Amino acid sequence: MKKFIAEFIGTAVLVTLGCGTAMLVGCDAASGSGYLLTALAFGLVIVGMAYCVGNISGCHINPAVSLGVLMSGQITAKDFAGYVISQCLGALAGAGILAAIFGLGGVTDMTGGFGSNGLAGVNGSVVAGLLVEVVLTFIFVMTILGVTSKKAGHGSFGGLIIGLTLTLVHILGIGLTGTSVNPARSFGPAVVAAITGNTAPIACLWVFIVGPLLGAALAALVYKYLEK
Repeated sequence: MKKFIAEFIGTAVLVTLGCGTAMLVGCDAASGSGYLLTALAFGLVIVGMAYCVGNISGCHINPAVSLGVLMSGQITAKDFAGYVISQCLGALAGAGILAAIFGLGGVTDMTGGFGSNGLAGVNGSVVAGLLVEVVLTFIFVMTILGVTSKKAGHGSFGGLIIGLTLTLVHILGIGLTGTSVNPARSFGPAVVAAITGNTAPIACLWVFIVGPLLGAALAALVYKYLEK
């Protein structure tokens, strides 16, 4: 149970700080500063949470990561189900915290949907959006599997490497899909946005569930083949 609580907390923090930063600064391509601040926020959360709850749950805080770890034989199917449920609930809690903060404080949500993902950057193309999410998740999960491999020997630097990689994929992906690479991170804000009257994010939510899961599965298969 403790590892599920850790995943709940970690995912709630990820959504609160990552999506919250996006809501506050926006993602304006004209200056690029919003991109970088949001990318850093997501990456730094992973660094912090890796050293906070990593020794308890592994700090997946992402169903796609949990799928990759499951396919690598490092967790059971029962644990995988518990992780995913905890992550989705944590994402809902994080988005709920943002709704309370921005609502009570009267702060403008610069993203228009609690930092939820969308297809505006790829002109509404579902195929392009899926491709972006598959590729970016593949890179991210491949890095995690490599860093956490018993053969890697990265020691205490693992969390930093993973956090920097998440920052990197966000720098490219924010302008295209808002960068999900994490079904729970997409799920929480989209549901809360729908509850508050903005149903646009929920309409394309499936892209940000299917894409990351496909990317993670591909990464697990490729890494398993390469590591043999």
